[in-house]
Amino acid sequence: MDIQTILDKTLPGLGYELVDFELTPQGDLRVFIDQPGGITVEDCATVSNHLSRVFMVEDVDYKRLEISSPGLDRPLKKAADFTRFSGSLIKLKTRLPIEGQKNFIGRIEAFGNDVLTLSFDGKTVAIELSNIERARLKPEF
Repeated sequence: MDIQTILDKTLPGLGYELVDFELTPQGDLRVFIDQPGGITVEDCATVSNHLSRVFMVEDVDYKRLEISSPGLDRPLKKAADFTRFSGSLIKLKTRLPIEGQKNFIGRIEAFGNDVLTLSFDGKTVAIELSNIERARLKPEF
């Protein structure tokens, strides 16, 4: 079983959402988790202990496991992320330019049918999910 599948099956049962993960060339496995109330150090310890056992059983090869919250500038990757954070300010880069622009900072107005409606600088633009290279929340203080 691959790491993505293991994480997708294990984390929801523990009450957490998989935001992202990465396996570095040095063997560090970083797993970013979230839940509606945020992530605490205890949450990270719980997930680390559980995943260590699961990875041992599934024979997943890594040197060090790191569990972390995604931070205030959490990446948005799935359709559910854009729906959940509707109304939030985000920083977004598209694969292909829209009206000559690839980088946007704006507010999520709506998301449906795999199309994000983003408002910025008094304009509104529709961006297909498949055209989003990367998107992150932009913290507001």
